[in-house]
Amino acid sequence: MEARMAQLATVMEQLIRTEVVRIGPVVITSTVINTWIVMIVLFAFVRLLTRGGFHRIPRGSQVILEMLVGFIHGLIDDNIGREGRKLLWIPATLFLFIFFLNISWMIPGFAPPTTDIMTTAGLAVATVILVHAMGIRERGVGGYIKGFAEPVAIMAPMNMVEEVVKPFSLAIRLFGNMFGEKTVTTILAILMPLLLPVPVMFLGLLMGGIQAFIFTLLTVTYLATATKGH
Repeated sequence: MEARMAQLATVMEQLIRTEVVRIGPVVITSTVINTWIVMIVLFAFVRLLTRGGFHRIPRGSQVILEMLVGFIHGLIDDNIGREGRKLLWIPATLFLFIFFLNISWMIPGFAPPTTDIMTTAGLAVATVILVHAMGIRERGVGGYIKGFAEPVAIMAPMNMVEEVVKPFSLAIRLFGNMFGEKTVTTILAILMPLLLPVPVMFLGLLMGGIQAFIFTLLTVTYLATATKGH
């Protein structure tokens, strides 16, 4: 019991980023290291799936990739229309990257980068900037600015406030859910290590997928607004 209490006391320490190395004024934290590890694993995974090339009749790992593409295409078609499929690379990349970040907690002693608000804030800001860039590319600067006055000019201030709030909403939602999920599953695994490993792992995979899906879905709706108007 004492050993478990000692483990519980260190749960929060496992979730907080720590300084690994300092190079002059630049601090490399555990979150940065963990993110690079996840990216390497993701690159290796994608390479493994695509090493056999692509075939007219899908087989093997190509089936998995086509399922993912079909899933993202469905989100795009429902929100933007088929013409929005040229933007597939944005939501598909976000979904895969965030999903791998979320489920990286399954690595022993590994703190998922998405339990750090700095990671989710960086993802959110980069996503919103990219969304606006796509809006300008699709509608032109004039059409993009005019879009803030839709459906009526009086809505312009509200639409501007909405755009400012978007990165905060994306960042806090992903961070809060993943931090809470990681905390709960870690505590459960410590208290009942013999009964819960498989259910806890399944819960982690499920929650990681759900949160990646929510972030991706919101990104697609933001792209729809930016490219087609409010």
